[in-house]
Amino acid sequence: MNKQNKTRFYINELVGRYPLLEDCRGSIEQAAELLIKTSENEGKFLICGNGGSSADADHIVGELMKGFILPRPLTAMQKKSLKETDTELGSLMSERLQRGIPAISLSSQTALNTAFLNDVDPALLFAQQVMGFGKRGDTLWGLSTSGNSKNIVAAAVAAKSRGLKTLAMTGKSSSRLSEICDVCIQVNETETYKVQELHLPVYHSLCLIIEDFFFA
Repeated sequence: MNKQNKTRFYINELVGRYPLLEDCRGSIEQAAELLIKTSENEGKFLICGNGGSSADADHIVGELMKGFILPRPLTAMQKKSLKETDTELGSLMSERLQRGIPAISLSSQTALNTAFLNDVDPALLFAQQVMGFGKRGDTLWGLSTSGNSKNIVAAAVAAKSRGLKTLAMTGKSSSRLSEICDVCIQVNETETYKVQELHLPVYHSLCLIIEDFFFA
């Protein structure tokens, strides 16, 4: 099965389990293509959300930065370099460390975020991190059940100004994020907890697709 067919396989499996996502099939495939291209070009993901979506941002990073369902052994060159750096510890590390897909949860930067929201502007705390972390070739991945969260919208504006691609996950209503982001997955719910219930299987599937592309 080629890579494109593999992507469709995962999306078909997702929609089969969650029929409400049928209308999102196209945007999920676009998101997968965007995320794969970002990683192919050695970019990273800057991920952010508020409340439960903040926890989702952390969750996504956890699936990307270590093995999700596939083993991700280090390359022979990486293992060799570790062993040459420290024979004993490097040998142990070479067998236990895994390759990661670079991703940062902007929600988790507690000291920076609390300093910035106290000293400057709460609505711009994620945008500040985009200005510091972001570079052309990266992707901002924002989760907002309404699609109008001020700090996520500001982060998307900062990202576009820096040449980053932008991916949003929202509810079904049109929103600021659906207007300005390169790709927006609008799941077919409006109530916050129901939107979040659909976001989880979507980002799990995206993580599976990315991992399969690079490590299968």
